[in-house]
Amino acid sequence: MTQAKIETVIFDWAGTIVDYGSLAPVLAFQKLFSEQGVPISLAEARGPMGVEKCEHIRQLLAMPRIGAAWQTHFGKMPDEADIERLFQDFLPIQFDTIEKTATPIPGLRDTLAWLQARNIKIASNTGYARDMLDHLRSAPAIQALDFEPDSIVCAPEVTRGRPAPDMSLKNLMETQASSVRHCVKVDDTVVGIEEGKNAGMWTVGVALSGNACGESLASWQEKNATQQADQKAQAYRAFDNSGADFVIDSIIDLPAIIDAINTRMQEHEVITE
Repeated sequence: MTQAKIETVIFDWAGTIVDYGSLAPVLAFQKLFSEQGVPISLAEARGPMGVEKCEHIRQLLAMPRIGAAWQTHFGKMPDEADIERLFQDFLPIQFDTIEKTATPIPGLRDTLAWLQARNIKIASNTGYARDMLDHLRSAPAIQALDFEPDSIVCAPEVTRGRPAPDMSLKNLMETQASSVRHCVKVDDTVVGIEEGKNAGMWTVGVALSGNACGESLASWQEKNATQQADQKAQAYRAFDNSGADFVIDSIIDLPAIIDAINTRMQEHEVITE
């Protein structure tokens, strides 16, 4: 009897393994639109979270309220030229916010060590472009991890971004996993979970440290128990509704999930033989 087990874990970055609250992208989008004279809310900025950043801008401008505000301010609806200009303006803002929030999420080092001790390949994909991710990875706090994934895929490097499966499938090929069912996609956004599901992989939603709650660690710790419970329940609900196989608070909880998946796969083999 073979021993089916997880061979590759694919992580998102902001909100999943670094940047508690996934703040760098939303702060950058809010500043970008504010500088254009069309302020957007935190909830609006988070709406398309997880997609490639130029596409994120496109989806923001397609929102009825933002589109109407843009038309009022500029006297016309936004077009592709506006999107390209905004993206170029966005880049230096994003580099700045990445630098300010480039901190590993608590428990990451232990989880990486646990995976490496079991010879599980560690891959990552992201809505960031390669230069954005390089900037993040060059931050001293990230460098101190000595973290070198076996595969890294950025959204502009594939034909289709999330929720299409392209990035995760490229991770699978680069880590030479034997099957999609031997891979786990871990993400703090619903669109990232959809990516993993579309690739046929196990999916784990990260509820508290990322986009679903959207709070810095300090802000989260300042909330009382009732507020935390309500926000946590809402975040878990969002991932349950997305079809995630599992939902965890943060990356520190992942090892127990990997063990549970391995047990489930091995029990399935016994039943089907």
